[in-house]
Amino acid sequence: MKYYTLIFALLFAFSCQKSQKPSYSKQKSSADADHPGKKIMENKCYVCHSPSATEDGRIAPPMIAIKRHYISSETSKEEFIQDMQNWIQNPIEENAKMLGAVKRFGLMPKQYFSKEDIKKISEYMFDNEIEKPTWFEDHYNKESGKGKGHGMGNGKGVHKQQSNNFKNLPYHERGLKYALTTKAVLGKNLMGKIQKEGTLAALKFCNIKAYPLTDSMAVVHNATIKRVSDKPRNPKNLASSEENMYINIFKEDVKSAKDSEPIVVASTNHVNVYYPIKTNSMCIQCHGDKSGDIQSNVLTQIDKLYPKDMATGYSENQVRGIWSISFNK
Repeated sequence: MKYYTLIFALLFAFSCQKSQKPSYSKQKSSADADHPGKKIMENKCYVCHSPSATEDGRIAPPMIAIKRHYISSETSKEEFIQDMQNWIQNPIEENAKMLGAVKRFGLMPKQYFSKEDIKKISEYMFDNEIEKPTWFEDHYNKESGKGKGHGMGNGKGVHKQQSNNFKNLPYHERGLKYALTTKAVLGKNLMGKIQKEGTLAALKFCNIKAYPLTDSMAVVHNATIKRVSDKPRNPKNLASSEENMYINIFKEDVKSAKDSEPIVVASTNHVNVYYPIKTNSMCIQCHGDKSGDIQSNVLTQIDKLYPKDMATGYSENQVRGIWSISFNK
């Protein structure tokens, strides 16, 4: 059984105010949302481990399930961090503590996470309540023998409910949530296609379904949601001159080893939020070097579907593009 074995190909798997002329600023999260581990988890883990996925539609266990299986009353924070380090850096069956998930979804492919990022995610998970799907408690009780498991729920209305909650957030957090929930929907559908039909079918899926799915999330959030790049695969994703300016700002962050924060551009009635889309090890299999990273049959399909493709030659942790989000105040 395969488990999201390739890329987030379509996911290239993200105020200040003036009355006349817009300005921009980088914004940091506030209060409870300010924990760095929360941000990393939402950005890098929720594509597959989304708390908004339905029980039948999930492609990996939600993060709350991981916390429940790995942490008991006797587990120290240091032990949990080490367990997470062992699993993420070397996801083999011998290191797995959720064999049921491995049996259902397959082994997680190895991805690039620094030890420091894993530590931050683990600390946040250990110390804080984590979002959970509406169906989770019934499912967990059934699996653990503590209940009969009735009323699993199908997750309908979750995104709409989240969207209503997001409107109360500061602009930078609101824009980021719009981007991350859209990323999760795209990732769930893409990875499901990969699991069932393989990489070539997933490329065709991206070509046909990426825009409709993104547009559907824009309707849910009542916002404009775009994924743009200075080196697009699809010409429709070409960044504007203004968007290219923000892409270059985020590229400078990478060069300086700085954590990127959302950039907010606000005018009297309107808000734009920009956030980088960075490559990881899975992205490289469709966006890496043509002579070594991309398999020949995949490259042939890319050339067929995207004859004007510019989106190759990347290595890990590069800015592939940005989320460009806009909404009314």
